[in-house]
Amino acid sequence: MIRSYFFFVITIGFMLLLSASAVAQAWNFAKEKDGIKIYTRKEPGNAIKSFKGVADIRASKQSVFNLIGNVKNLDWWDKNLKEIKVIFYEKEKRSQYYLVYDAPWPVTDRDLCVDATIFTDPVTGIRTVTAKPLLNVVPENPDYIRIKVYSQKWTITPVGDSLVHVVLEGSVDPGGAVPDWIYNMVIADTPLKIMRGIKARVEKK
Repeated sequence: MIRSYFFFVITIGFMLLLSASAVAQAWNFAKEKDGIKIYTRKEPGNAIKSFKGVADIRASKQSVFNLIGNVKNLDWWDKNLKEIKVIFYEKEKRSQYYLVYDAPWPVTDRDLCVDATIFTDPVTGIRTVTAKPLLNVVPENPDYIRIKVYSQKWTITPVGDSLVHVVLEGSVDPGGAVPDWIYNMVIADTPLKIMRGIKARVEKK
């Protein structure tokens, strides 16, 4: 139950966000499955670890672009997302949206406002999708715990016509009374679940 909850929180994903600028420790290898390598690391002054997933996806860059960072394409998002409201959307440039996640009882549902930006280098074709919390836009609901500390970044590098190198980095503080050790116990599974879902979807096509 707790493990499922953290998958809900961290996949807010979809979308993804501003990397911490502080000097961090080296990434530590955690696991590898289905061609996806997972790393974690401890950030200075923070008990919660960051995560990184690395994978090569055998698909066209456009099929990957159409999923990652596209707030209009929601059918691959977490099924426990019970509400989404798009506040602002500019295709392949920027989106702002509000999410509510249905966490399993007895964990309180979480909500989050996201500001996501997309940049594609015109020379290399590398696309980055970064996201950060969007504060003071949607009033806090007393029925939810608002996630305010969160960062995530996708780096999507075309390697050829049908091969894309994808890196996902991020961290999130779910807030509320959730022990750090439980969060850190499942942190390696989170990017694996996200990237396996994307990989399976685009490679199947």
